[in-house]
Amino acid sequence: MGDLGKSSHGLTVRSAFWQTDDSMKLPNGERADLGTKIEDYVLNPNHWEGRHKARVFESTLGITLNNQEVLREAILAAAANSDEANAIGDNGHGMVYVLRFPLTTANRTAMILTAWIILHGEDFPRLVTCYIL
Repeated sequence: MGDLGKSSHGLTVRSAFWQTDDSMKLPNGERADLGTKIEDYVLNPNHWEGRHKARVFESTLGITLNNQEVLREAILAAAANSDEANAIGDNGHGMVYVLRFPLTTANRTAMILTAWIILHGEDFPRLVTCYIL
């Protein structure tokens, strides 16, 4: 089982966790908070870890910092509307969820994996990481 990503919240998403059949809506997904993960990390070609995600988003879907709204809007729509989230469990900081959804652009369609955390004492999901499967 390989690591799929680490976050500032101490979350390590492992590949076996997002392969469950217990799908649900992301709790309070309509209030999902992306923070600055998209521009500072996922699509940032200068971030020491995120640059690899940025390269894949650009080559696969044509998404860059210049048109990041495409990705932001798709993630927020999936968080609010999808019933394909999987609860992973409490990592000590809060409850962790994984949500996969397809994203189609002019270039092609790809499956996006997003990881979320609802921190202890909060009631809305925060984006932890996002990448193309």
